[in-house]
Amino acid sequence: MAWEDSEGLRELLDRLKEISYVQPDELPNIDLYMDQVTTFMDRHLASSKRYEEDKLLTKTMINNYTKNELLPSPNKKKYSKDHMYLLILIYYLKSVLSITDIQSILKPLNEKFFEGAGEVPFEKIYEEIFSIQKAQSDVVAKDLARKWKAVQGTYGEVKSKDQQEFLRKLSLICMLSFDVYMKKQIIDKEFAPLTAEPDEKEEKSEKAKKKEEKKAEKKAEKKAEDKKK
Repeated sequence: MAWEDSEGLRELLDRLKEISYVQPDELPNIDLYMDQVTTFMDRHLASSKRYEEDKLLTKTMINNYTKNELLPSPNKKKYSKDHMYLLILIYYLKSVLSITDIQSILKPLNEKFFEGAGEVPFEKIYEEIFSIQKAQSDVVAKDLARKWKAVQGTYGEVKSKDQQEFLRKLSLICMLSFDVYMKKQIIDKEFAPLTAEPDEKEEKSEKAKKKEEKKAEKKAEKKAEDKKK
C-alpha cells in the first residue's frame, strides 16, 4: 500500500466497500442441513475472511452455539431462515463481544421473537439492524479518511521511508483500535440494565437509591455544620 499518497486511502476505502451483509432474499426458502449452512456462510461472507483458508463457521461452532443457548436447536437436523439470521448476527457480534455477552443479548431475542413468537418477524429485525448499519458506511468511510489524513502529517522528520511507513501504520492502528475500545466501553456499560435479571435489576436500583440517600444525608450534615460555624 502506498501510504504516502492518496492511493493508500483509496485502497482502504475500497476494502470498506467490500464489507457487506447477507441480504434476506439471498437466503434459501428451504431449511438447510448443517453442511449446507456452513457452505452458504462460507460463500456469502467470504469477503470478510482474513486468510483464504479461514473457516467462517464450522459444525463445532454451531453445536457450541446451540449448547450455550445462543442458537435454538434445529428442527429434525434442519436450520430455518431464523437460524440463519441468528448465525449471521453471532458472526458479527463475536468479533467484539464475548460469548457470554452475546448469549445475554440473544436469549431474550430468541424467547420473544424466534419463529414468529413476537409481533415483529425475525426477518424484519434483521433488516432493520443491517439497514441502520448500511447507512453508517459513509460515516465510517469519512471518519477513516480523516484519521488517515491525520496520520500522514506525523513523523515527517523521519528520514527512513520504511520506518516512517511503519510508524504511520502503527498510529492508524492505534487510532482505530481506540475508537473500537471507546465504543466497546459504551456497550459494556449498557449491558448491565439490558441483561440483568428482574431481581438483579431491583437489587441494583435499591443500592443506587441507598447511595443517593447517603449522599443527601452527608450533604445535609455538612450544611448544618457550616451554619454552626
